[in-house]
Amino acid sequence: MDELVALCKRRGFIFQSSEIYGGLQGLYDYGPLGVELKNNIKQSWWSSMVYERDDIEGIDTAILTHPDVLKNSGHENTFTDPMIDCKKCKSRWRADEIIDNKCPKCQSTDLTDERPFNLMFKTKLGPIDDKDNFAYLRPETAQNIFINFKNILDTTSRELPFGIAQIGKAFRNEITPRNFIFRVREFEQMEMEFFVKPGEDDKWYKEWVQLRLDWWKNQGLTNNLSLLEVEQSDLAHYSKATTDIMYKFPHGTEELEGIANRTDFDLGSHTKNQSDFEIQSTVTKNTTSNSKLASLCSESKKWIIPFVIEPSAGLDRGVLAILTEAFTEEKIDSNSSRILLKLPTHLAPIKAAVIPLKKNNPDIVNKAKEVKLILQSLGLGRIILENTGNIGKSYRKHDEIGTPICITIDFNTIEKNTITFRDRDTMSQETYDINDLKDRFREILS
Repeated sequence: MDELVALCKRRGFIFQSSEIYGGLQGLYDYGPLGVELKNNIKQSWWSSMVYERDDIEGIDTAILTHPDVLKNSGHENTFTDPMIDCKKCKSRWRADEIIDNKCPKCQSTDLTDERPFNLMFKTKLGPIDDKDNFAYLRPETAQNIFINFKNILDTTSRELPFGIAQIGKAFRNEITPRNFIFRVREFEQMEMEFFVKPGEDDKWYKEWVQLRLDWWKNQGLTNNLSLLEVEQSDLAHYSKATTDIMYKFPHGTEELEGIANRTDFDLGSHTKNQSDFEIQSTVTKNTTSNSKLASLCSESKKWIIPFVIEPSAGLDRGVLAILTEAFTEEKIDSNSSRILLKLPTHLAPIKAAVIPLKKNNPDIVNKAKEVKLILQSLGLGRIILENTGNIGKSYRKHDEIGTPICITIDFNTIEKNTITFRDRDTMSQETYDINDLKDRFREILS
Protein backbone atom coordinates (compact mmCIF):
# COMPACT_ATOMS: atom_id res chain seq x y z
CA MET A 1 0.00 0.00 0.00
CA ASP A 2 2.82 2.44 0.85
CA GLU A 3 4.35 2.12 -2.62
CA LEU A 4 0.96 2.63 -4.26
CA VAL A 5 0.17 5.70 -2.13
CA ALA A 6 3.59 7.17 -2.96
CA LEU A 7 3.00 6.61 -6.69
CA CYS A 8 -0.43 8.27 -6.47
CA LYS A 9 1.08 11.35 -4.83
CA ARG A 10 4.21 11.50 -7.01
CA ARG A 11 2.38 11.19 -10.31
CA GLY A 12 -0.72 13.23 -9.55
CA PHE A 13 -3.42 10.61 -9.03
CA ILE A 14 -4.58 11.31 -5.45
CA PHE A 15 -3.68 13.91 -2.80
CA GLN A 16 -4.62 14.28 0.85
CA SER A 17 -7.34 16.94 1.05
CA SER A 18 -6.28 20.24 2.69
CA GLU A 19 -2.75 18.88 2.90
CA ILE A 20 -1.09 22.29 3.32
CA TYR A 21 -3.08 22.72 6.55
CA GLY A 22 -2.28 19.29 7.91
CA GLY A 23 -4.97 17.42 5.98
CA LEU A 24 -8.47 16.22 6.80
CA GLN A 25 -8.75 12.59 7.78
CA GLY A 26 -10.90 10.52 5.45
CA LEU A 27 -10.97 13.11 2.64
CA TYR A 28 -8.95 13.00 -0.58
CA ASP A 29 -8.59 15.08 -3.74
CA TYR A 30 -8.08 13.56 -7.19
CA GLY A 31 -5.27 15.09 -9.25
CA PRO A 32 -4.91 15.42 -13.05
CA LEU A 33 -4.43 11.70 -13.64
CA GLY A 34 -6.74 10.55 -10.87
CA VAL A 35 -9.71 12.47 -12.20
CA GLU A 36 -9.15 10.99 -15.68
CA LEU A 37 -9.01 7.45 -14.28
CA LYS A 38 -12.08 8.07 -12.16
CA ASN A 39 -14.04 9.52 -15.07
CA ASN A 40 -13.05 6.58 -17.28
CA ILE A 41 -14.35 4.10 -14.70
CA LYS A 42 -17.59 6.06 -14.42
CA GLN A 43 -17.98 6.16 -18.18
CA SER A 44 -17.39 2.43 -18.43
CA TRP A 45 -20.02 1.75 -15.75
CA TRP A 46 -22.51 4.19 -17.28
CA SER A 47 -22.06 2.67 -20.73
CA SER A 48 -22.62 -0.85 -19.44
CA MET A 49 -25.69 0.15 -17.42
CA VAL A 50 -27.43 2.76 -19.56
CA TYR A 51 -26.06 2.81 -23.13
CA GLU A 52 -25.69 -0.93 -23.71
CA ARG A 53 -29.11 -1.84 -22.27
CA ASP A 54 -32.64 -0.87 -23.24
CA ASP A 55 -34.17 -1.31 -19.79
CA ILE A 56 -32.27 1.20 -17.61
CA GLU A 57 -32.57 4.99 -17.33
CA GLY A 58 -30.08 7.36 -15.72
CA ILE A 59 -30.66 10.26 -13.32
CA ASP A 60 -28.65 12.74 -11.24
CA THR A 61 -30.26 13.88 -7.99
CA ALA A 62 -29.64 16.39 -5.22
CA ILE A 63 -27.13 15.76 -2.45
CA LEU A 64 -29.18 17.57 0.22
CA THR A 65 -31.94 15.21 1.33
CA HIS A 66 -35.29 15.88 3.03
CA PRO A 67 -35.21 14.47 6.61
CA ASP A 68 -38.46 12.55 6.06
CA VAL A 69 -36.86 10.56 3.24
CA LEU A 70 -34.21 9.21 5.60
CA LYS A 71 -36.67 8.84 8.45
CA ASN A 72 -38.99 6.58 6.46
CA SER A 73 -36.09 4.69 4.87
CA GLY A 74 -34.88 3.74 8.34
CA HIS A 75 -31.60 5.63 8.19
CA GLU A 76 -32.34 7.89 11.15
CA ASN A 77 -32.83 4.90 13.44
CA THR A 78 -30.53 2.26 11.98
CA PHE A 79 -27.68 4.02 10.15
CA THR A 80 -25.32 3.80 13.12
CA ASP A 81 -22.08 2.17 14.17
CA PRO A 82 -21.36 1.09 17.74
CA MET A 83 -18.49 3.24 19.01
CA ILE A 84 -15.94 2.65 21.77
CA ASP A 85 -13.47 5.19 23.21
CA CYS A 86 -10.14 4.39 24.83
CA LYS A 87 -9.91 6.30 28.11
CA LYS A 88 -6.12 6.12 28.13
CA CYS A 89 -5.07 7.38 24.67
CA LYS A 90 -8.42 9.05 23.82
CA SER A 91 -8.67 7.24 20.47
CA ARG A 92 -12.06 6.21 19.07
CA TRP A 93 -12.91 2.90 17.42
CA ARG A 94 -15.76 0.97 15.88
CA ALA A 95 -16.73 -1.91 18.13
CA ASP A 96 -15.74 -4.52 15.54
CA GLU A 97 -12.16 -3.16 15.57
CA ILE A 98 -11.69 -4.02 19.26
CA ILE A 99 -10.02 -7.41 19.70
CA ASP A 100 -9.75 -9.10 23.13
CA ASN A 101 -11.12 -5.94 24.75
CA LYS A 102 -7.91 -4.04 23.96
CA CYS A 103 -7.39 -0.66 22.30
CA PRO A 104 -5.74 -1.28 18.89
CA LYS A 105 -3.52 1.78 19.41
CA CYS A 106 -2.18 1.47 22.97
CA GLN A 107 -3.45 -1.99 24.03
CA SER A 108 -5.20 -0.54 27.08
CA THR A 109 -8.28 -2.35 28.39
CA ASP A 110 -9.68 0.83 29.95
CA LEU A 111 -12.46 1.29 27.39
CA THR A 112 -15.91 2.85 27.41
CA ASP A 113 -19.08 0.86 26.81
CA GLU A 114 -20.45 0.70 23.27
CA ARG A 115 -22.44 3.76 22.18
CA PRO A 116 -24.45 4.23 18.97
CA PHE A 117 -22.97 6.80 16.57
CA ASN A 118 -25.11 8.09 13.71
CA LEU A 119 -23.10 8.25 10.49
CA MET A 120 -25.15 10.93 8.72
CA PHE A 121 -24.04 14.53 8.25
CA LYS A 122 -26.69 17.10 9.15
CA THR A 123 -26.67 20.68 7.85
CA LYS A 124 -28.94 23.69 8.37
CA LEU A 125 -31.23 24.68 5.53
CA GLY A 126 -31.91 28.36 4.90
CA PRO A 127 -30.60 31.51 6.60
CA ILE A 128 -31.94 30.78 10.09
CA ASP A 129 -30.21 28.31 12.39
CA ASP A 130 -33.39 26.53 13.45
CA LYS A 131 -33.54 22.96 14.70
CA ASP A 132 -36.51 22.30 12.39
CA ASN A 133 -34.86 23.68 9.24
CA PHE A 134 -32.25 21.11 8.36
CA ALA A 135 -31.35 18.53 5.77
CA TYR A 136 -29.00 15.60 5.58
CA LEU A 137 -26.12 15.09 3.19
CA ARG A 138 -27.25 11.88 1.56
CA PRO A 139 -25.56 8.78 3.00
CA GLU A 140 -26.30 6.87 -0.22
CA THR A 141 -27.57 7.67 -3.69
CA ALA A 142 -30.25 4.96 -3.58
CA GLN A 143 -33.02 6.78 -1.70
CA ASN A 144 -33.23 9.59 -4.25
CA ILE A 145 -33.69 6.95 -6.91
CA PHE A 146 -36.62 5.47 -5.00
CA ILE A 147 -38.38 8.76 -4.40
CA ASN A 148 -38.06 9.55 -8.14
CA PHE A 149 -39.58 6.21 -9.13
CA LYS A 150 -42.95 7.75 -10.08
CA ASN A 151 -41.27 10.57 -12.01
CA ILE A 152 -39.39 8.06 -14.14
CA LEU A 153 -42.53 6.00 -14.74
CA ASP A 154 -44.53 9.08 -15.74
CA THR A 155 -41.90 10.43 -18.15
CA THR A 156 -40.65 7.23 -19.78
CA SER A 157 -43.69 4.88 -19.72
CA ARG A 158 -41.46 2.08 -18.46
CA GLU A 159 -42.88 -1.33 -17.53
CA LEU A 160 -41.34 -3.89 -15.20
CA PRO A 161 -38.60 -4.96 -15.22
CA PHE A 162 -36.53 -1.80 -15.57
CA GLY A 163 -33.77 0.02 -13.73
CA ILE A 164 -32.67 3.50 -12.67
CA ALA A 165 -28.94 4.24 -12.47
CA GLN A 166 -27.04 7.02 -10.75
CA ILE A 167 -23.45 8.00 -10.03
CA GLY A 168 -22.91 10.57 -7.31
CA LYS A 169 -21.42 11.72 -4.05
CA ALA A 170 -22.44 10.30 -0.69
CA PHE A 171 -21.32 11.22 2.81
CA ARG A 172 -20.80 9.14 5.95
CA ASN A 173 -19.26 10.40 9.15
CA GLU A 174 -17.01 7.38 9.57
CA ILE A 175 -15.58 6.94 13.06
CA THR A 176 -12.20 5.76 11.84
CA PRO A 177 -11.50 6.38 8.13
CA ARG A 178 -8.59 4.20 7.06
CA ASN A 179 -6.69 2.34 4.36
CA PHE A 180 -6.18 5.26 1.99
CA ILE A 181 -9.32 5.79 -0.14
CA PHE A 182 -10.99 2.53 0.92
CA ARG A 183 -12.97 3.97 3.83
CA VAL A 184 -13.55 7.72 3.62
CA ARG A 185 -16.14 10.29 4.67
CA GLU A 186 -16.89 11.71 1.22
CA PHE A 187 -17.04 9.27 -1.65
CA GLU A 188 -18.83 8.42 -4.88
CA GLN A 189 -21.22 5.56 -5.49
CA MET A 190 -22.27 3.84 -8.69
CA GLU A 191 -25.73 2.47 -7.90
CA MET A 192 -28.54 0.97 -9.92
CA GLU A 193 -31.98 -0.04 -8.67
CA PHE A 194 -33.59 -2.71 -10.86
CA PHE A 195 -37.35 -3.00 -10.30
CA VAL A 196 -39.00 -6.38 -10.87
CA LYS A 197 -42.28 -8.14 -10.21
CA PRO A 198 -42.55 -9.93 -6.84
CA GLY A 199 -41.71 -13.55 -7.43
CA GLU A 200 -39.17 -12.77 -10.15
CA ASP A 201 -36.68 -11.21 -7.74
CA ASP A 202 -34.59 -14.34 -7.06
CA LYS A 203 -33.93 -14.87 -10.78
CA TRP A 204 -32.88 -11.27 -11.34
CA TYR A 205 -30.79 -11.23 -8.17
CA LYS A 206 -28.67 -14.16 -9.40
CA GLU A 207 -28.36 -12.62 -12.86
CA TRP A 208 -27.12 -9.28 -11.54
CA VAL A 209 -24.53 -10.95 -9.31
CA GLN A 210 -22.99 -12.57 -12.39
CA LEU A 211 -23.29 -9.44 -14.55
CA ARG A 212 -21.49 -7.31 -11.98
CA LEU A 213 -18.75 -9.88 -11.42
CA ASP A 214 -18.16 -10.02 -15.19
CA TRP A 215 -18.02 -6.22 -15.40
CA TRP A 216 -15.27 -5.95 -12.81
CA LYS A 217 -13.29 -8.62 -14.66
CA ASN A 218 -13.60 -6.47 -17.78
CA GLN A 219 -12.01 -3.61 -15.85
CA GLY A 220 -8.87 -5.68 -15.40
CA LEU A 221 -9.64 -7.31 -12.04
CA THR A 222 -8.95 -10.92 -12.93
CA ASN A 223 -6.81 -12.29 -10.09
CA ASN A 224 -8.20 -11.18 -6.75
CA LEU A 225 -12.01 -11.28 -6.96
CA SER A 226 -14.31 -13.55 -4.96
CA LEU A 227 -17.99 -13.73 -3.99
CA LEU A 228 -19.30 -13.72 -0.43
CA GLU A 229 -22.93 -14.55 0.29
CA VAL A 230 -23.83 -12.59 3.41
CA GLU A 231 -25.20 -14.68 6.28
CA GLN A 232 -28.85 -14.12 7.20
CA SER A 233 -27.84 -12.85 10.63
CA ASP A 234 -25.62 -10.17 9.06
CA LEU A 235 -28.06 -8.86 6.45
CA ALA A 236 -29.14 -5.23 6.44
CA HIS A 237 -32.65 -4.57 7.73
CA TYR A 238 -34.01 -4.14 4.19
CA SER A 239 -32.31 -7.13 2.57
CA LYS A 240 -33.70 -10.55 1.68
CA ALA A 241 -30.31 -11.63 0.29
CA THR A 242 -26.96 -9.95 -0.39
CA THR A 243 -23.85 -11.06 -2.22
CA ASP A 244 -20.66 -9.03 -1.85
CA ILE A 245 -18.06 -8.93 -4.59
CA MET A 246 -14.84 -9.08 -2.59
CA TYR A 247 -11.40 -7.92 -3.66
CA LYS A 248 -8.01 -8.67 -2.14
CA PHE A 249 -6.79 -5.13 -1.37
CA PRO A 250 -3.28 -4.51 0.02
CA HIS A 251 -4.80 -4.31 3.53
CA GLY A 252 -6.93 -7.45 3.16
CA THR A 253 -9.94 -8.90 1.36
CA GLU A 254 -12.93 -6.57 1.65
CA GLU A 255 -16.12 -5.54 -0.13
CA LEU A 256 -15.85 -3.88 -3.53
CA GLU A 257 -19.54 -4.01 -4.47
CA GLY A 258 -22.73 -5.37 -2.94
CA ILE A 259 -25.69 -6.81 -4.83
CA ALA A 260 -28.80 -6.85 -2.63
CA ASN A 261 -32.36 -8.04 -2.97
CA ARG A 262 -34.04 -5.16 -1.13
CA THR A 263 -37.56 -6.63 -1.64
CA ASP A 264 -40.27 -3.94 -1.62
CA PHE A 265 -38.89 -2.29 1.50
CA ASP A 266 -37.89 1.04 -0.04
CA LEU A 267 -40.83 1.76 -2.33
CA GLY A 268 -43.16 0.46 0.37
CA SER A 269 -41.59 2.75 2.94
CA HIS A 270 -42.28 5.82 0.80
CA THR A 271 -45.76 4.75 -0.42
CA LYS A 272 -49.13 5.79 0.98
CA ASN A 273 -52.58 4.13 0.65
CA GLN A 274 -51.86 0.53 -0.29
CA SER A 275 -55.40 -0.80 0.06
CA ASP A 276 -56.07 -0.92 -3.68
CA PHE A 277 -52.87 -2.81 -4.55
CA GLU A 278 -52.91 -6.33 -5.97
CA ILE A 279 -49.88 -7.20 -3.84
CA GLN A 280 -49.47 -5.02 -0.78
CA SER A 281 -46.06 -4.14 0.53
CA THR A 282 -44.59 -6.09 3.42
CA VAL A 283 -43.69 -2.72 4.94
CA THR A 284 -46.17 -1.01 7.25
CA LYS A 285 -45.26 2.61 7.87
CA ASN A 286 -47.15 5.80 8.50
CA THR A 287 -45.29 7.71 5.82
CA THR A 288 -45.87 11.42 5.23
CA SER A 289 -45.41 10.86 1.49
CA ASN A 290 -48.52 11.41 -0.64
CA SER A 291 -47.29 9.32 -3.59
CA LYS A 292 -48.06 5.86 -4.88
CA LEU A 293 -44.66 4.41 -5.75
CA ALA A 294 -46.07 1.44 -7.62
CA SER A 295 -46.39 -0.02 -11.09
CA LEU A 296 -49.58 -0.92 -12.93
CA CYS A 297 -49.55 -4.60 -13.86
CA SER A 298 -50.38 -4.93 -17.56
CA GLU A 299 -52.04 -8.35 -17.07
CA SER A 300 -54.27 -7.75 -14.04
CA LYS A 301 -54.61 -3.96 -14.42
CA LYS A 302 -53.87 -3.64 -10.71
CA TRP A 303 -51.09 -1.84 -8.90
CA ILE A 304 -48.12 -3.66 -7.40
CA ILE A 305 -45.16 -2.43 -5.40
CA PRO A 306 -42.07 -3.83 -7.18
CA PHE A 307 -39.19 -5.63 -5.58
CA VAL A 308 -35.77 -4.14 -6.27
CA ILE A 309 -32.34 -5.63 -6.96
CA GLU A 310 -29.53 -3.21 -6.14
CA PRO A 311 -25.95 -3.45 -7.41
CA SER A 312 -24.09 -0.79 -5.39
CA ALA A 313 -20.39 -0.11 -5.98
CA GLY A 314 -18.02 2.32 -4.35
CA LEU A 315 -16.21 4.26 -7.07
CA ASP A 316 -13.26 5.15 -4.83
CA ARG A 317 -12.86 1.51 -3.84
CA GLY A 318 -12.97 0.68 -7.53
CA VAL A 319 -10.15 3.15 -8.19
CA LEU A 320 -8.09 1.56 -5.42
CA ALA A 321 -8.73 -1.99 -6.67
CA ILE A 322 -7.87 -1.12 -10.28
CA LEU A 323 -4.67 0.66 -9.25
CA THR A 324 -3.74 -2.27 -7.01
CA GLU A 325 -4.25 -4.79 -9.80
CA ALA A 326 -2.36 -2.67 -12.33
CA PHE A 327 0.64 -1.84 -10.10
CA THR A 328 3.59 -3.88 -11.37
CA GLU A 329 7.31 -3.84 -10.60
CA GLU A 330 9.46 -5.81 -12.99
CA LYS A 331 13.11 -6.28 -13.84
CA ILE A 332 14.39 -4.97 -17.15
CA ASP A 333 17.82 -6.55 -16.80
CA SER A 334 20.21 -7.54 -14.01
CA ASN A 335 20.90 -3.90 -13.17
CA SER A 336 17.58 -2.14 -13.60
CA SER A 337 13.86 -2.43 -13.00
CA ARG A 338 10.78 -0.36 -13.64
CA ILE A 339 7.36 0.35 -12.12
CA LEU A 340 4.37 0.40 -14.43
CA LEU A 341 0.59 0.47 -14.25
CA LYS A 342 -0.86 -2.21 -16.53
CA LEU A 343 -4.19 -0.45 -16.86
CA PRO A 344 -6.74 -1.59 -19.44
CA THR A 345 -6.57 0.85 -22.36
CA HIS A 346 -10.14 2.09 -21.86
CA LEU A 347 -9.29 3.14 -18.28
CA ALA A 348 -5.82 4.63 -18.85
CA PRO A 349 -5.82 8.35 -17.91
CA ILE A 350 -3.69 9.21 -20.97
CA LYS A 351 -4.20 7.17 -24.11
CA ALA A 352 -0.97 8.18 -25.84
CA ALA A 353 2.05 10.42 -25.35
CA VAL A 354 3.51 12.02 -28.47
CA ILE A 355 7.24 12.55 -27.88
CA PRO A 356 9.50 14.66 -30.14
CA LEU A 357 13.04 13.24 -30.26
CA LYS A 358 14.53 16.76 -30.14
CA LYS A 359 12.70 19.37 -28.07
CA ASN A 360 14.28 22.35 -29.85
CA ASN A 361 13.91 21.15 -33.44
CA PRO A 362 10.98 23.12 -34.94
CA ASP A 363 10.24 20.59 -37.70
CA ILE A 364 10.05 17.65 -35.29
CA VAL A 365 8.09 19.56 -32.62
CA ASN A 366 5.58 20.93 -35.12
CA LYS A 367 5.05 17.46 -36.59
CA ALA A 368 4.51 16.11 -33.05
CA LYS A 369 1.88 18.78 -32.42
CA GLU A 370 0.18 17.82 -35.68
CA VAL A 371 0.11 14.13 -34.70
CA LYS A 372 -1.25 15.02 -31.27
CA LEU A 373 -4.15 16.97 -32.78
CA ILE A 374 -4.95 14.16 -35.22
CA LEU A 375 -5.20 11.61 -32.40
CA GLN A 376 -7.10 13.96 -30.10
CA SER A 377 -9.69 14.54 -32.83
CA LEU A 378 -10.62 10.84 -32.69
CA GLY A 379 -12.28 11.43 -29.32
CA LEU A 380 -10.81 8.31 -27.72
CA GLY A 381 -9.38 10.07 -24.67
CA ARG A 382 -6.62 12.40 -23.61
CA ILE A 383 -3.48 12.68 -25.77
CA ILE A 384 -0.53 14.72 -24.53
CA LEU A 385 2.58 16.21 -26.09
CA GLU A 386 5.61 15.21 -23.96
CA ASN A 387 8.28 17.65 -25.11
CA THR A 388 10.95 17.08 -22.46
CA GLY A 389 13.95 16.28 -24.66
CA ASN A 390 14.67 13.12 -22.66
CA ILE A 391 12.92 10.23 -24.38
CA GLY A 392 14.06 7.56 -21.92
CA LYS A 393 12.76 9.53 -18.96
CA SER A 394 9.48 10.12 -20.78
CA TYR A 395 9.09 6.39 -21.37
CA ARG A 396 9.58 5.65 -17.65
CA LYS A 397 7.08 8.32 -16.65
CA HIS A 398 4.39 6.98 -18.94
CA ASP A 399 5.04 3.42 -17.85
CA GLU A 400 4.33 4.54 -14.28
CA ILE A 401 1.10 6.33 -15.11
CA GLY A 402 -0.23 3.58 -17.35
CA THR A 403 -0.09 5.22 -20.79
CA PRO A 404 -0.55 2.33 -23.28
CA ILE A 405 1.40 3.86 -26.17
CA CYS A 406 4.24 6.33 -26.63
CA ILE A 407 4.62 7.70 -30.16
CA THR A 408 8.05 8.96 -31.12
CA ILE A 409 8.49 11.70 -33.72
CA ASP A 410 12.05 11.73 -35.09
CA PHE A 411 14.03 12.62 -38.23
CA ASN A 412 12.54 9.65 -40.09
CA THR A 413 9.11 11.19 -39.55
CA ILE A 414 10.24 14.24 -41.48
CA GLU A 415 12.23 12.39 -44.13
CA LYS A 416 10.26 9.13 -44.60
CA ASN A 417 6.84 9.98 -43.15
CA THR A 418 7.10 7.24 -40.49
CA ILE A 419 6.39 7.18 -36.75
CA THR A 420 7.36 4.76 -33.97
CA PHE A 421 4.90 3.21 -31.53
CA ARG A 422 6.28 1.92 -28.20
CA ASP A 423 4.12 -0.54 -26.22
CA ARG A 424 3.94 0.03 -22.45
CA ASP A 425 3.79 -3.61 -21.37
CA THR A 426 6.31 -5.20 -23.73
CA MET A 427 8.49 -2.12 -24.43
CA SER A 428 8.57 -3.30 -28.06
CA GLN A 429 8.72 -0.66 -30.80
CA GLU A 430 7.17 -0.77 -34.25
CA THR A 431 7.38 1.72 -37.11
CA TYR A 432 4.38 2.68 -39.24
CA ASP A 433 3.61 5.01 -42.08
CA ILE A 434 2.01 8.15 -40.68
CA ASN A 435 -0.95 7.64 -43.02
CA ASP A 436 -1.82 4.52 -40.99
CA LEU A 437 -1.74 6.48 -37.72
CA LYS A 438 -5.50 6.65 -37.09
CA ASP A 439 -6.27 3.03 -37.94
CA ARG A 440 -3.36 1.65 -35.92
CA PHE A 441 -4.26 3.77 -32.89
CA ARG A 442 -7.93 2.72 -33.01
CA GLU A 443 -6.84 -0.89 -33.23
CA ILE A 444 -4.63 -0.61 -30.14
CA LEU A 445 -7.28 1.12 -28.04
CA SER A 446 -9.95 -1.37 -29.04
